[in-house]
Amino acid sequence: MPVLDQFQFLGPNLVPATVSFEVHWQAIGPTRSLGSGTAVPPTDPAAFVGQFARARAIGSFSGTELGFRFRSDAGVSSDQGYAELGHERNGVFL
Repeated sequence: MPVLDQFQFLGPNLVPATVSFEVHWQAIGPTRSLGSGTAVPPTDPAAFVGQFARARAIGSFSGTELGFRFRSDAGVSSDQGYAELGHERNGVFL
């Protein structure tokens, strides 16, 4: 994806840059229902309904711009963190 990197060095600068992301998601647990829907006020954080499952995300990302580039390790995963896969409706649509 082409982007503009903006930084301040001897004045404002905009430099063309590119970032790339590739992520694969896979559910690794059963789906469970979450949220309280219309049983709570619309301003309550639980004012949604959804189906979610624990997941594993594996991906890579990289970026480049004039004189600078970065890249993730190959096959970085959510194993040391948390991933979730699902769908929901928030209070606006209930």
